Amino acid sequence: MIKIVFFGTPAWTVSFFEKLLSDPDSQIVGVVTQPDKPIGREQKKVSSLIKKKAQENGIPVFPFPTLKTPEAVDSLRDLGADLFVVVAYGKIIPPAVLALPPLGCLNVHPSLLPKYRGASPIISAIAEGETETGISLMLLDEGMDTGPVLASLPVSIAERETAATLTEKISRLGPLFFLETLKKYASGSLKFVPQDPSQATFTKQLERNDGRIDWTQPCAVVDRRMRAFDPWPGSWTIWNRKGKPVRLKILEAVPTDLSCSGLPGTITIQGHRCFVNCADRKLELFLVQIEGKVRMNIEDFLRGYGEFQDSVLL
Repeated sequence: MIKIVFFGTPAWTVSFFEKLLSDPDSQIVGVVTQPDKPIGREQKKVSSLIKKKAQENGIPVFPFPTLKTPEAVDSLRDLGADLFVVVAYGKIIPPAVLALPPLGCLNVHPSLLPKYRGASPIISAIAEGETETGISLMLLDEGMDTGPVLASLPVSIAERETAATLTEKISRLGPLFFLETLKKYASGSLKFVPQDPSQATFTKQLERNDGRIDWTQPCAVVDRRMRAFDPWPGSWTIWNRKGKPVRLKILEAVPTDLSCSGLPGTITIQGHRCFVNCADRKLELFLVQIEGKVRMNIEDFLRGYGEFQDSVLL
């Protein structure tokens, strides 16, 4: 029986948690997740789904604000775990915690390491036009996703993939690979392979402003970034409506083969269809939302905002 402490926060990690929970050779003795976060206008605190699942199964939960305190280290040591498993926990794990379990800290990273280390590997793979990404099971060290890799599972990226659909695919395909690899490692039949740092690429923590569309980019680039930023941070632009800047979210759009002339960001309307100029071709808009308003299909939007014709989005 392998005693495990599970570290995780976002909803997509639940499938990995449940796979461990159902394994007769594994025992989850504790869950570490980020503290409850205030959500919405009322700032009501909401627990992570991982926390809720752990509580439903009578597993102790440790929502530490930080792992750098002696109290956090002592609490984790007292659990007597053989192994720590980390799946998108969201915080740096300090050396004192990494040193606790005899079998180390295994991290599930959603890329084919050493490509796309860091905070946004799923988003970055789509934004960069990759046709394949994957899942790597690695040993955590003090660097940013620099530890040696046990095994990797390739995952294809579909033509119209979004970050949401690719995350779901990884959460569906990853748990069995993860559990099988973990068991081979615990039995001593797998060895770590060091990463080649010369092949490493890095990703950053995204902010809301990263979702602003740059219409001077080629249409294919704009399209990839829009799909990569669905659902977070979303894709938006500025429309100067009657002299007042309005934030306009572009929720659904598709690239076309139509060439364009005029400034990037220029809107043209043909019947019930709406296009915006990119650097080389036109992007067709299907679903939009003025911030603070309801989302609208483009036909309804054009009926309500006739002045959109010939606007230049910024």
